[in-house]
Amino acid sequence: MTHEQLLEQLYELQSQFAFQEDLLSELNAVVVRQQAQIDTLERELLLHRERLLHILENLPEKGQGSTLTDERPPHY
Repeated sequence: MTHEQLLEQLYELQSQFAFQEDLLSELNAVVVRQQAQIDTLERELLLHRERLLHILENLPEKGQGSTLTDERPPHY
């Protein structure tokens, strides 16, 4: 292999390495952004879960008094 061929291969490898570094940086930015989205969604899910539990805890028990479906509208 000649000196020129070696230099050409070296330049090609350097170019590939630079491309891979750029790609890795872009992928890292995507992962960081997705993790932030996951964190936000987890917080929202926890909030909705807490709200649902609060609603369920405050529902009237079966057999105790009337529920909204048992009540007659005021015009009856």
